[in-house]
Amino acid sequence: MTANSPTSASLVGKSTKSPAARLASKSRFKGQLSPSQLTLFQKRPPDPPQAGVFFWALLPAPSLIPMVARMSQSKTIHVIGGGLAGSEAAWQIASSGVPVILHEMRPVRGTDAHQTDHLAELVCSNSFRSDEATTNAVGLIHREMRQMNSIIMACADANQVPAGGALAVDRDGFAQAVTQRIHEHPLITLSREEMTGLPPGDWDNVIIATGPLTSAPLAQAILERTGEDALAFFDAIAPIVHRDSIDMDKAWFQSRYDKQGPGGTGADYINCPLDKDQYYAFIDALIKGDKTSFKEWEGTPYFDGCLPIEVMAERGPETLRHGPMKPMGLTNAHNPSVKAYAVVQLRQDNALGTLYNMVGFQTKLKYGAQQDIFRTIPGLEKAEFARLGGLHRNTYLNSPRVLDERLRLKAEPRLRFAGQITGCEGYVESAAVGLMAGRMAAAERLERNFTAPPVTTAMGALLNHITGGHLEVIDGGPRSFQPMNVNFGLFPPLTEPVRAEDGKRLKGPEKSVAKKKMMTSRAMRDHADWLASL
Repeated sequence: MTANSPTSASLVGKSTKSPAARLASKSRFKGQLSPSQLTLFQKRPPDPPQAGVFFWALLPAPSLIPMVARMSQSKTIHVIGGGLAGSEAAWQIASSGVPVILHEMRPVRGTDAHQTDHLAELVCSNSFRSDEATTNAVGLIHREMRQMNSIIMACADANQVPAGGALAVDRDGFAQAVTQRIHEHPLITLSREEMTGLPPGDWDNVIIATGPLTSAPLAQAILERTGEDALAFFDAIAPIVHRDSIDMDKAWFQSRYDKQGPGGTGADYINCPLDKDQYYAFIDALIKGDKTSFKEWEGTPYFDGCLPIEVMAERGPETLRHGPMKPMGLTNAHNPSVKAYAVVQLRQDNALGTLYNMVGFQTKLKYGAQQDIFRTIPGLEKAEFARLGGLHRNTYLNSPRVLDERLRLKAEPRLRFAGQITGCEGYVESAAVGLMAGRMAAAERLERNFTAPPVTTAMGALLNHITGGHLEVIDGGPRSFQPMNVNFGLFPPLTEPVRAEDGKRLKGPEKSVAKKKMMTSRAMRDHADWLASL
């Protein structure tokens, strides 16, 4: 037993019985397995119906023996990290009928961003972004993941809250649902421990999904093994406000362009309007506000998708009103004839509707400055904050250089990576990479070929970007690989011209929408064909 391997004291949430004994004790399995067959199941019992493949409980006992004998030769897969990617990877492995140990360091060791010890805790926004699959790449990847038995999407759907055209969730209900399903799966064992270095050498099939908050000792071990010179960048968290502290005589409910989404009404956001003078005073306060700084993190780049608002303000006074504070598609219910110069939007953060997060307001302002400045926003003068914004450091690999096409570390192929540490950005993207890594690891254990999803699909395009679809450098400068959300820019171009259904040429916005619909239609078709071939 090495210092980094699990001990019996660290295994929680499971009985000390073997997986086979746990399965046999369930009522639906009683009397179906003989003692000799139970012995064969010690190494790897097949999954019950979640796998969608092994409907073995319906088979007569003698017909189980050859399958059980083959399965007994397999060994456990280890997944390090119980976030979105790690939870999804473990679920996919177990759903393939392979036993897995999921290692999560919380609560043995906490992080600056996490609040609980739940698996798949959402530390930033509660939004999974657009759920529109025909014109949005994020909605498309939602659809693909649902078709692949994603635990993350299933729990998100079960815990959604109104958010216009987006899929947002009750963050606590979502994390609790994922944690419960992982605990209840007979092939998943949860180990609460910190990995302080690379996994023991006898772990021959490992997924590292420690995400943007990888502990310093493990990050250093990964860094040394890859031979790279850096693994980090900054990320920031937006504040959350108590709903009953918002002045609705100044603010109003409306989704942009009154768009309805999953469970929404078209009035799912709280909007706080600013006139021109208020906006420029706000920008000036952001720039002058007291900010957090960490000298040991100097030189660490920001990811553009999560820039702190004060950093955006420093790029120019109009930057924010063309970004998270844009007023387009919104009409002040209290004064419809006057167009707001800028608007701050807040999105529901929990199922009760008692908490709302400030959309796009990631910040590194100090707590006192946040309260002073954000309370100058009309409607938030008496705002009470359930959580203020904060800054943390993310970690990711130079994946095109150090990982192969199966997400394995070229320098040590027994180690596979998943989630944000691979250089994807976003909740669903992280979970999607975890899904693919889990299926790759299970296929390898079962000695089956795994064909990657076509690059014309959302999952395939994202995987291609991570493992080689990116320029190593630009104009001979430093590495240009940066964390990336899934987007249509990662998809291969269409081979046919973009035209209307009647064959007419399109221009402007109509052409853009038609192009996206053609790309998603191609993706859906190719994804269906790929799934059928597995």
